[in-house]
Amino acid sequence: MSRIGRLPVPVPADVTVAIEAPRIEVVGPLGSLRRVLPAAITVTQVGQELRVERPSDASPHRALHGLTRTLVANMVEGVTRGYRRELELVGVGYRAVLQGRDLQLALGYAHPVRLAPPEGIALEVPDPTHIAVVGTDKEQVGQTAARIRRLRPPEPYKGKGILYRGERIRRKAGKSGKVGKK
Repeated sequence: MSRIGRLPVPVPADVTVAIEAPRIEVVGPLGSLRRVLPAAITVTQVGQELRVERPSDASPHRALHGLTRTLVANMVEGVTRGYRRELELVGVGYRAVLQGRDLQLALGYAHPVRLAPPEGIALEVPDPTHIAVVGTDKEQVGQTAARIRRLRPPEPYKGKGILYRGERIRRKAGKSGKVGKK
């Protein structure tokens, strides 16, 4: 039995869950999320918790058991607390500005880069060198943060680029210069 899959998912009082196999919809104070679950896995609501069960111990069912439980738990947490991914801009002249819903970035290119967030995602710019991606869907928050980071990934020589908050960049030594030349 999957250690993660057999754990029940607690459902807070202000969250409602509608299960219509193979779909599940979770509605909470921050919004609603829908997902189509694997057909073989069943999700049932028992009181104030959700239970995820698999039909057999076959390898594909075991693989989907823990995954499905984690996806459902992420949906419940997303509509109650939400998710937040923070990014830092490191480099001279690198800055971010919010124009309406769109994010405008100056990343050392000859032109500013504009990025429109997908539906359900909010971008925050507390100061010009920090960006926060906020939303209810964990997968979409992470994907949007990765799209922003991909615009200027951090490089190992000077450490410039867009980094996740708290990320450490392994630095490399540059060229050693002209040593040993007579």
